[in-house]
Amino acid sequence: MIHQYKLNGYNIVLDICSGSVHAVDDVAFDIIALYENSAKQDILAQMSEKYLGKDGITESDIEECYNQITELKNAKKLFTPDTFEPMAGELKRKTSGVVKALCLHIAHTCNLNCAYCFASQGKYHGDRAIMSFETGKRALDFLVENSGTRRNLEVDFFGGEPLMNFDVVKQLVAYARSIEKEKNKNFRFTLTTNGVLIDDDVIDFANREMSNVVLSLDGRKEIHDRFRVDYAGNGSWDKIVPKFQKLVNARGGKDYYMRGTFTHANPDFLKDIETMLNLGFNELSMEPVVCASGDPSELTEEDFPIVCEQYESLAKLMLKREREGKHFTFYHYMIDLTGGPCIYKRISGCGSGTEYMAVTPWGDLYPCHQFVGEEKFKLGDIWNGVTNTETQNEFAECNVYARSECRDCWARLYCSGGCAANAYHATGSVKGIYEYGCRLFRKRMECAIMAEVAKMLGNEE
Repeated sequence: MIHQYKLNGYNIVLDICSGSVHAVDDVAFDIIALYENSAKQDILAQMSEKYLGKDGITESDIEECYNQITELKNAKKLFTPDTFEPMAGELKRKTSGVVKALCLHIAHTCNLNCAYCFASQGKYHGDRAIMSFETGKRALDFLVENSGTRRNLEVDFFGGEPLMNFDVVKQLVAYARSIEKEKNKNFRFTLTTNGVLIDDDVIDFANREMSNVVLSLDGRKEIHDRFRVDYAGNGSWDKIVPKFQKLVNARGGKDYYMRGTFTHANPDFLKDIETMLNLGFNELSMEPVVCASGDPSELTEEDFPIVCEQYESLAKLMLKREREGKHFTFYHYMIDLTGGPCIYKRISGCGSGTEYMAVTPWGDLYPCHQFVGEEKFKLGDIWNGVTNTETQNEFAECNVYARSECRDCWARLYCSGGCAANAYHATGSVKGIYEYGCRLFRKRMECAIMAEVAKMLGNEE
């Protein structure tokens, strides 16, 4: 499969199944578009009619270009057939029963009342609760017991707002560190916080123990305070921004992310990214909201072209700042064109429900944090393990070939089939697709690949 597009002055051709990325001139771009469905002489005639004499182009140049494309095809760098379907699910079968990561819902409660919160302001459609040390300890033991020979294990402290149960967070990290050597494991912790309760103790602890910290900020004050309010309706921007700045400044180069959400209120989200850059943050993520149909926050068809233009402008801004020595990272544009995930990972998906699970404050297991509270997706618990094998098998079967819509999508080996939770909430099936989200993803990938091509060619204008 081939995908061709033009962006920011570049003609880009993606050979999906080899992973090759080609930046080509106009003649090559047009020949590639015709190559598989037209005879050589017909293609050469069309190209001569269109390009002969322009910029000194000769018939010999056009034929040489055609022959070079043939050489790339023979080298399996263009028009490469898809031979991956027999591998679909193989990685998940190989790692069956091996868990590498847990999302610990350390607190099903929150001190903010965000209007678009998928977790029902931290309650996940249930009762408010906090996780006890005993339950968290058992969750860590469950992870170790089910991690097989994997040494590196990941634990996310999540909520609600995890800092509302900060003492237990500290106790669990201490416990994990105490068993690492004995169990031959290495724990990597992440903390996601809205920032309200950050103080010097939190900063010192997070910067010492957390491999990554995710900080919730929606950018502009007026946008952030529109949604991210406390229970009295007061915005949180003025309270949290100085705390985020202090934490990041003290972090010493360790990973963090400013994680924002854009909605129908701010499809022009580049202004929010620029606000975060002006505040001194340079590790950024702005995610499109996913909410119920008809919700006031829902992105609309009218928003779609605005968002696409913003993604293009964002890529150009990144290149401009790169040239000026002001590099910043945007999570969705992180792509490695020379390496990246192996093909098994690309076709098998995110691992939710198999190698990654969420744990509620009372120890129930769910495929991921976005399924918590959906009772039919409860997999089991940390004491008895996975007992709902039917649901787990459904997630194990999720891959790019399990979704008919993915088979003909050029972006399938970049998204690995997308998010099962978004698919379920959009279609009622974890093997469906969230069509609006797919369209946004494809646009993001075009922009991300263009930016990498520009960097590699050294021409960032």
